[in-house]
Amino acid sequence: MPRFRLMKPATTAALAVMAAGTAGAYELVIPALDFRTGPYAPNGIPFANGYADYFTMLNERDGGLCLKEGECAKFKIVHCETEYNTQKGVECYEKTKGEPPSGGLVYQPLSTGITYQLIPKASVDEIPVFSMGYGRTSATNGRVFKWIFNPPATYWSQASALIKYIGDREGGIENLKGKKIHLLYHNSAYGREPIRTLEALAKKHGFEFNGIAVDHPGQEQKSAWLRIRRERPDWVLMWGWGVMNQVAIKEAVSIRYPMDRFIGVWWSGSENDVRPSGEAAKGYLSGTFHARGADFPAHRDIIKYVYDGGKAVDPAFKDRVGEVLYNRGLVAAMWTTEAIRTAMKMHNTIEVRGKHVRDGFENLDVDEARLKELGLEGFTIPVKITCENHEGPGKVAIQQWDGKSWNIVSEGYYEPDREVVNRLIKEDSEKYAKDNNITPRDC
Repeated sequence: MPRFRLMKPATTAALAVMAAGTAGAYELVIPALDFRTGPYAPNGIPFANGYADYFTMLNERDGGLCLKEGECAKFKIVHCETEYNTQKGVECYEKTKGEPPSGGLVYQPLSTGITYQLIPKASVDEIPVFSMGYGRTSATNGRVFKWIFNPPATYWSQASALIKYIGDREGGIENLKGKKIHLLYHNSAYGREPIRTLEALAKKHGFEFNGIAVDHPGQEQKSAWLRIRRERPDWVLMWGWGVMNQVAIKEAVSIRYPMDRFIGVWWSGSENDVRPSGEAAKGYLSGTFHARGADFPAHRDIIKYVYDGGKAVDPAFKDRVGEVLYNRGLVAAMWTTEAIRTAMKMHNTIEVRGKHVRDGFENLDVDEARLKELGLEGFTIPVKITCENHEGPGKVAIQQWDGKSWNIVSEGYYEPDREVVNRLIKEDSEKYAKDNNITPRDC
């Protein structure tokens, strides 16, 4: 499929003309599967705010997305509360997928459980699912999963990157032999996702791997940490979410586990997770794929056009713009809008539907130059998607809590262990195709 050059941002004067010429025009429906209530709300709220604010900023500053001067479409954000509950998430999908005028253009479930349920539904309805850095890892195989996209990296890529980081800390990957690595995981589809990869990596490198499940919502972990204290693993990884993360870090502090040998998935590395322990959490690590902080031109425009303009969905959040999970919602919205922009260019229309946006995702190419144009230079990694590879680069950085803020401490981004990860993706996606009578397409 051919690629197309994206429009460069228009001048302020031109944007004003564009915005003025689009009153009552076609709207781009973005269903927002939020969870602002329930036990996971403290983590759901900042992501939801970052996600909504980016679309609102484009509406207010640029008149939405413009194909050419005078031909623009604004975003219509449709909020639906899931409470991080799979059944409610599916209900939200069914409720919003036909929202006029465009129908739901793309779904960001923000839940591995919801993602698993939406994969067959959205594929039939011809609506792309963008499960950014979560969900079903083998959906990176675009030959089997035509409608599912999971850039910039999957859980399997991240698990292998964390093992590479541990290898570096141990003086070389060969020194992992005989080490003990435990995984503390949310007892759900999300938390169990990296286990297969870690088992394969343990076999490859000779370390001992053990998993410890923590049941929803994760407030009771005494037995898990008594086991960790007894078995004394060299490293502890965590696939947690919400209150589970806070409790785990407090428990680690209580048994004096070395915080710089405790690494969370990127959903276990926000301010919400470490602030309750404050200075005691100093040294704790997590994966990431973007910077923290609000010192980027895009953030300044969000403050100007959204918060100061009285358009924020959560006005009281202004002082928290730039937090880790806020920025994660923002970067999800950025890649989404770039896919829609690409779809408009490819199909020469602002009146795109889900099937067009799928094409936009499969031709997504946000390089460093484009990030600079978007006011996000140095904020995240370039992402390029192809027909075969719906994951993109698969790279992961490591950040560390210094007692007051998060800072990236790895020297660049770690590449995943492609030998292990690609083999597992091939096995799992081929099994899915066989079980569901899917003939892999040619790419």
